[in-house]
Amino acid sequence: MIQLNLKSAGDKTLKVLCLGAHSDDIEIGCGGTILRLREQYPHCEFHWVVFSAIGVREGEARKAAEMFVEPARLHGPLLKTFPDSFMPFVGGDVKAVFEQLKKEVSPDVVFTHNRNDAHQDHRLLSELTGNTFRDHLILEYEIPKYDGDMGRPSVFVPLETEVAQQKARFIMEAFESQRSKRWFEESTFLSLMRLRGMECNAPSGYAEAFYCRKLVL
Repeated sequence: MIQLNLKSAGDKTLKVLCLGAHSDDIEIGCGGTILRLREQYPHCEFHWVVFSAIGVREGEARKAAEMFVEPARLHGPLLKTFPDSFMPFVGGDVKAVFEQLKKEVSPDVVFTHNRNDAHQDHRLLSELTGNTFRDHLILEYEIPKYDGDMGRPSVFVPLETEVAQQKARFIMEAFESQRSKRWFEESTFLSLMRLRGMECNAPSGYAEAFYCRKLVL
């Protein structure tokens, strides 16, 4: 199996752009991969953007970002206040955020939502990510939900058991407001990583999975 090396040429810092519609999306979708990249690439920097972080969710988003990435390597988090579930109806304003991001950062890899996600906010962000960052590596993460929209990803990131457990623990610690949801449990996040770990034969049994529209080797 081919392994992708994300190291940039020369002394260029590896730049990672993390995009999430809601305050916990980045952490749920690619938190384990972020923890792995943080350790694997000491000079990696993370640009963090959440489009709907309102009220208590703003504080949770900020807390979580700083749990997953130490502040010295974290750009942001940039927290916007678009209304949950209504982003397609203010698409022009959301698009303007992307246009500004394009001027400020040229990432080596972008993490964003899956274009086939059942949530309308997620689909919009995925579409705008592809439109804006046309010459970049884009990895689309998955979010478990009631809609049952899990697919067949093609890119896998094996995770050490400790990393998978740390991801699940951080999510539960950071997002207290979501604990009332029946699905929002450590077992949900660990179960999905366990299934993806099985699919890619990860040594630890745990992995995160992504969808990639275009990859140039």
